[in-house]
Amino acid sequence: MLRATLPLWLALMLLLAATLGLAYVPLGRWSAAVAFGISGVKTVLIGVFFMKLRDAIPLVRIAACATMLWLAFLFLLTFADLLTRAPLTQPGTIVPSMG
Repeated sequence: MLRATLPLWLALMLLLAATLGLAYVPLGRWSAAVAFGISGVKTVLIGVFFMKLRDAIPLVRIAACATMLWLAFLFLLTFADLLTRAPLTQPGTIVPSMG
């Protein structure tokens, strides 16, 4: 059991370190996309190995794939919203006052 889970644990720790390192890398608008990508890889690893989706019955696999597809669709819409917003430095943009 340990022989099978140790490489997976190491991969998850490496992805965790990548997430932590990402906090200190200035990627601008792409930092959220990269963070979601890393989190998606971690989700797939946990789903396939710890939740045993590879050996599950087809209905459970279909439900898991439909869930992932729906989440991908929601993230896509979120990114589309973020990428189409006007930057705060454009003329005519209303900036809330802090005082």
